[in-house]
Amino acid sequence: MTEILKKFPDLFVSFFFFFWHALPHCLSFLFNLQFMAVIKKFTLSEVAKHSSLKSLWIIHNGKVYDVTEFAPDHPGGDDLILEYAGRNVTDIMKDELEHAHSDAAYEMLEEYHIGYLVQTEGNEKGELHIEETEHFFEDDFKPTQTDLSADAKGSQFLDLRKALFPQMLRAKFSKEFYLQQVHQPRYLPYAAPLFGNFLDVFTKTAWYMIPTIWLPVVGYQVYNSLKSELPYVTAPCFVLGIFIWTLVEYILHRFLFHLDDWLPDHPVALLLHFTLHGIHHYLPMDKLRLVMPPALGFALAYPLMCLAHILFPATAAYAIVGGAVLGYIGYDCTHYYLHHAKVLDFHFKEMKKYHLAHHYKNYESGYGITSKLWDYVFGTKLNY
Repeated sequence: MTEILKKFPDLFVSFFFFFWHALPHCLSFLFNLQFMAVIKKFTLSEVAKHSSLKSLWIIHNGKVYDVTEFAPDHPGGDDLILEYAGRNVTDIMKDELEHAHSDAAYEMLEEYHIGYLVQTEGNEKGELHIEETEHFFEDDFKPTQTDLSADAKGSQFLDLRKALFPQMLRAKFSKEFYLQQVHQPRYLPYAAPLFGNFLDVFTKTAWYMIPTIWLPVVGYQVYNSLKSELPYVTAPCFVLGIFIWTLVEYILHRFLFHLDDWLPDHPVALLLHFTLHGIHHYLPMDKLRLVMPPALGFALAYPLMCLAHILFPATAAYAIVGGAVLGYIGYDCTHYYLHHAKVLDFHFKEMKKYHLAHHYKNYESGYGITSKLWDYVFGTKLNY
């Protein structure tokens, strides 16, 4: 006992130094345990949604980083990092010609690590679509055709070789899985089968049918307005109708076609969503399912026409409806033009980039097709 007491100071000093050196490692271990408990996994489509300065995520070596706070301080400027928002920056960070990065930069990046990229069979395909965004609006670009067999097997979603409507009717997808998959664009050089029989012909609408069917409606409305006792009201109300349409366009696109947050998690609701607008996001380059089918157009237009006659005198109502219908024709034809034409540089080139970013980068913003006006007003402008 005496010997132990004599050696106590030495034992105490040894224990103190052991504890002092071990403490950081213990704390680090405990921190890592806590971090591992809350670390999340994200899909490519989830990361791609965070592509604005308000929420900016990137992928590097399979890890997901939230660099929203860092973006304003980025040495190359926030516009440079915003260019790659929601995407994989592994290769671009290695490119010394683009922007060299030091070891300190990689260490700093780790401070913003929030999770890992989910590795699935469909990731390679999904990443292809994200990368395609950078070139999709170029005049000579052609989307990569979807490998039908690999897509059906890898995504476990829909088989594009079979009729889509019956598959959706029998599907047991969750709402989360459905929204994730339907907003990952696929490409076929032909119209995919919806019903797989003679009914398919009723689901296809050529773009020129829109002005063919609706321009007579415009003429009818203007004629009824001009034959009234106040024909001088027609012109200003017609212009007002065109302006009103721009708001209707935004409201329909955001709150009807993209009813995603309020969509019930039920197979019937998912089927209706897919039929109404989901199929366009799933196959955005389908030429025959891009403009609105006339039957659906009339179903949406009729109550709005009735509302116009309730709110305004007949002369004004006819003119406003005529202007709004002309605005709709411009919208649908512009929509087709942005997807399938070599567009004019003035206005349309920018709108093409803007709208395709809505398809390929972030479907939860950028609802304007003919202009960005209401996206600015309601704070849904898409940064890309």
